[in-house]
Amino acid sequence: QNFNNILNRLENKMKWKKEKIKLLKTIKKILEEKLVIGTWGNFSIRINDNLFIITPSGMDYKKIKLKDLVVMDINEEIVEGKRKPSVEYFLHLSIYKSRNDVNGICHTHSDFAKVFSILRKPIPPVCEDLVQVVGGEVPVAPYFLPGSKELGINCAKTLNNKNAVILANHGLVSCGRTIDEALKIAEVVERNSKTIVFSYILGQPIKLDQNDIDIMRDFYLNRYGQK
Repeated sequence: QNFNNILNRLENKMKWKKEKIKLLKTIKKILEEKLVIGTWGNFSIRINDNLFIITPSGMDYKKIKLKDLVVMDINEEIVEGKRKPSVEYFLHLSIYKSRNDVNGICHTHSDFAKVFSILRKPIPPVCEDLVQVVGGEVPVAPYFLPGSKELGINCAKTLNNKNAVILANHGLVSCGRTIDEALKIAEVVERNSKTIVFSYILGQPIKLDQNDIDIMRDFYLNRYGQK
């Protein structure tokens, strides 16, 4: 029995390390895309129904190492790691509890998505790639203080079955079946936010028909890409 327990712990450690490496690679890409500045934003990967890995609070992303990442459980307890977890850990936890299909979350403060954030205005469903990956418009969650449980609860509620949500006066949260997909969605939302902001100079963007959105969303989720 003791041997099996030791073996299970070693297997868990190896799996956690693999996921931590994946999270660090995601952070590097996020820095390259300039979706965050300094210590703002936070990112996580779900390990299983009980555990997730999240970035530490207030650390420069250029300096974060494997040992700085924190493993937490659904009871808000730290399972592994000596750092304080991101103050937004409850936001990540709320999404994981409400969405079985989500295994990676990115919370960014990218420039053009933040334009919609400070206006508290949804990003309209006017671009095909946006509606495919998000599921329609990007809605706005009501304002609550950073790190509060109210913010996490309302973020998950507003997100519903979409894959991105704007936090009022704050930033963007994207999620996906993998952390790579969550990052891709953050990139797609930011690029489209920029396009849409400029489009308002010329006129009023035309929203896509809901039936077309549903068709494209289904295609992206179930038939797009390679098996």
